[in-house]
Amino acid sequence: MKLLRQILQHQVPINDQDWTSLMQYWTQEKTLQRKEYLSDIGSIGKHLYWVLEGTLKICALHQGEETCIGFAYPNTVACAYPSFISNQPTDYYIQAITPCRLIGISRDDFYNTIEQNIRLERAWRKLTEEALLGRIEREIYLGNPNPQERFLRLWERSPHLFQLVPQRYIASYLQMSPETFSRIKNKVWKR
Repeated sequence: MKLLRQILQHQVPINDQDWTSLMQYWTQEKTLQRKEYLSDIGSIGKHLYWVLEGTLKICALHQGEETCIGFAYPNTVACAYPSFISNQPTDYYIQAITPCRLIGISRDDFYNTIEQNIRLERAWRKLTEEALLGRIEREIYLGNPNPQERFLRLWERSPHLFQLVPQRYIASYLQMSPETFSRIKNKVWKR
C-alpha cells in the first residue's frame, strides 16, 4: 500500500489525514487461485482492488475467441473500470493467471471518500486521465500492421510483462498468433 500512496502522491500532494481517510475503507481482502475470476462478463464492478501478489489477465470475447486487453500485477489496480465507474455490467472478465492476493475498497466507500476530499478526487481524476492516455497509446500502436513493431513497442514500454505473463497472453494482447509472437521474439532477442 506504500506504493499506492506514492502513486497518488505523485499526482497530487496527499497528507496523512487524506491517506488515513482513504485507507480506513481499503479493507476488502481477496485471494484468487489460478484461473479464478475477479470479475466476469455481466458482473458489476463493485470494488477497486490493489494487487499485492500475483498476475491477472483482462480479457474480452470476440466471436468466441479470448482477446487479452490488459494485465494487472503487483502494485497496480485491478477492476472492471467501465463497470466500476458507470455501475453497469462489464463486457469483459478479469481472471487470475497465477495465485493472487488483493486488497480492495467498495465503490460506495471509494466515491464517498473522494467526493469529500478534493485532493483525493484530483488524484483519482489524474490517474484516470493517465489510464485513458495509456489506452489511446495502446490503440495507436496496436493499429500498426507490422507485428514486429507492435512487439518492440510493448518491449520498450513494458518489458516487465515478459517476465510476469505467459507469452500466449502477450501474443493475444498484441493481436498476433503465439507462433508469430515466438518467431518475432526469437528474431528480436538474437540481435
